[in-house]
Amino acid sequence: MHIGLQIPSFKYPGGPAAIRPKLKEIVTTAEDAGFYSLWVMDHFYQIKGMFGEAYTDPMMESYTTLGYFAGLTEKIFLGTLVTGVIYRHPSVLMKMVNTLDILAGGRTYFGIGAAWYEDEAIGYGIPYPSTSERFEQLEDNLQLAKALWTGDETSFEGRHFSAPAITNNPRPLSTPHPRIMIGGTGPNKTLRMVAQYADACNIGEWVGRANMQKALDTLKEHCEALGRDYHTIEKTALCTAHLSGKDTVESIMGRLEDLSGMGFSHVIFNMPDVHTITPLETFAGEIIPAVED
Repeated sequence: MHIGLQIPSFKYPGGPAAIRPKLKEIVTTAEDAGFYSLWVMDHFYQIKGMFGEAYTDPMMESYTTLGYFAGLTEKIFLGTLVTGVIYRHPSVLMKMVNTLDILAGGRTYFGIGAAWYEDEAIGYGIPYPSTSERFEQLEDNLQLAKALWTGDETSFEGRHFSAPAITNNPRPLSTPHPRIMIGGTGPNKTLRMVAQYADACNIGEWVGRANMQKALDTLKEHCEALGRDYHTIEKTALCTAHLSGKDTVESIMGRLEDLSGMGFSHVIFNMPDVHTITPLETFAGEIIPAVED
């Protein structure tokens, strides 16, 4: 099983001037600790109530931040968990993903979803279409990525976006392309698109074990209907580990064993206290080696 780290908060002692050095410490420590992947959210507001934070608390733009991480690391995979389709024109987004993959030396996931944070979109003056239209935009993005990554240039016409002569120069370094990961558990659209287009899915632990299993079962049904091998899709879970709170090494290991039994092979953790570095050291010394064994 692989262990990943998501950094969802940038509210550090010392204010904005402390963000850059603290992120460098977190990122380099995580790579040295043996974490497999490193993620940031795609938001402009902080999520209200996350670890007690307000929506006005610090939030960094995701792809700029990942570009910084690419220059600090050599091994760890990088991704956005997950990109909201409403925030960037799809052609520009693909250029950003390709650029990140090249700067990271071929260590990129293309995490994407239909977006959900309506207050954020309204606050920033970003159009927030209906749920059905956002899912149509998601499928446009996925089809564009697939079309673009098959050659050096493509002409694309989707339901909401067109690109008459989009180029793939320079090509991403990941083989055959950055891994496409779709976040969410929607049974009719999200999981069908995972089966049809994605290399990985992401399911949040907060939906509960029964719903996580139900999502995997539904994904398997979509794979069977589309002729896709279910086992070729990487199953990732997003969880929270609070080692200075209620969690212990033993409780985290128990959760990992449970998730492994369900078929998850990659678990990504939010850590409310990651800026203290101590939880990363605990994962390095007691959790990651045990999971590898």
